[in-house]
Amino acid sequence: MNAFNNGAAPFSPVRLGMPVSLFWGYVAMAIFMTGDGIELAYLSTHLFSTGLSEKQVSLVFTLYALTAALSSWLSGGISEIFGPRKIMLTGAAWWILVHAVFVFFGIRANDYTVILASYCLRGFAYPLFFYGFYVLVVQRTPGHRLASATGWIWSMFTIGYGICASFLAGFAVPRIGFESTLWLSSVFAAVGGAMAVFLIKEAPPPARLVASRWSEKLQEIARGLTLMIEDRSLFLALIARVLCNVSLFGLPVFMPIYFVKQLGYSTEEWSHIWGVFFLVQPLTNVLWGICGDRVGWLPQMRWVGFFGSALSTLAFYHLPSAFPGNVWIAMGCALLLALTLTSFVPMGAIFPMLAPEHKGAAVSLQNLGGGLGNLIGPAVATLMFSLSLGIGAVILAFSVLYVLGGMLTLFIRNPQPSVTATP
Repeated sequence: MNAFNNGAAPFSPVRLGMPVSLFWGYVAMAIFMTGDGIELAYLSTHLFSTGLSEKQVSLVFTLYALTAALSSWLSGGISEIFGPRKIMLTGAAWWILVHAVFVFFGIRANDYTVILASYCLRGFAYPLFFYGFYVLVVQRTPGHRLASATGWIWSMFTIGYGICASFLAGFAVPRIGFESTLWLSSVFAAVGGAMAVFLIKEAPPPARLVASRWSEKLQEIARGLTLMIEDRSLFLALIARVLCNVSLFGLPVFMPIYFVKQLGYSTEEWSHIWGVFFLVQPLTNVLWGICGDRVGWLPQMRWVGFFGSALSTLAFYHLPSAFPGNVWIAMGCALLLALTLTSFVPMGAIFPMLAPEHKGAAVSLQNLGGGLGNLIGPAVATLMFSLSLGIGAVILAFSVLYVLGGMLTLFIRNPQPSVTATP
């Protein structure tokens, strides 16, 4: 029995870094995340246009990220206990139900309280779908190919959440309106959920978890936190995971407002800029995954990811400010930011390799870091705006956080297996 697999399921053959038996799961991921991301390029500007302050808009995103962080942490453990496919179905159903409340009673009625509450509750949904599939990939992939396999996950995430969602919103909103576009997103979520039910096959959960009592199941869910206490490298990796996507989830809170209201870009131009940011990522996610498997996970994330993102985040703010209205310069900055952020792909491989005997718990810890990463960007922005500091101060704070993350990687032990460690 392989130490990295724990007998939970046979490894799937891998082609170009992707477990071939999970191909339709990757496709379902892209479709579901298209539905989840359609409102991203427009929601902050829409709420701002209804008279809400930057602080109120930031709070909507911050509470959403908080519930997403909690759900992200729980998803790894419960996926290993109940099976990833059931958790994915639960996430899709919850998303569709709460999204309907968000659109009908919140956006249509222009009720800030309902918008705040329903969008917050919807934050529980997508991590169940996304990280449920993540656990399935970890279970079915040899350790030395894990960065490549997770690179494909992030590519499908990007194709859906970034590219398709952004360009679909840019096409649909001017033609059918923001509310109708939000209803359209439910169709994509439903199709992705249906594909997860009918086209993904999974092995049964490990026998030790099936036969265990509920108290033992709960202990397994919470084990990610105990692992963090027991292993300093896991604790530092968690902090690094929190920091790595601060720009990805922080910039959409205020950059649409900044580009459109202050720099004079049209809403459609901004959606294209943000879409281009995601356009290159399906390729770079896969390439950085393959590269990380060969040249080293930690060095790649340190130099290209953290230190590179510190510079590219500054550039994305200062260069368009120096050349307002120049779409090509803004797109170039977006591409540079995308190139550096996608080099964090090996982060998802580090956690299960640091704790190979408790992969589900380790993935839960990684998911918690990802969820908190969704939170820290909007939270920093909310704090800065509450202190009456401008967008420039927020950008500088993001860059400082990236530098700190790069320094942390110097103290994380290298868990990367050799090519011969697994079949």
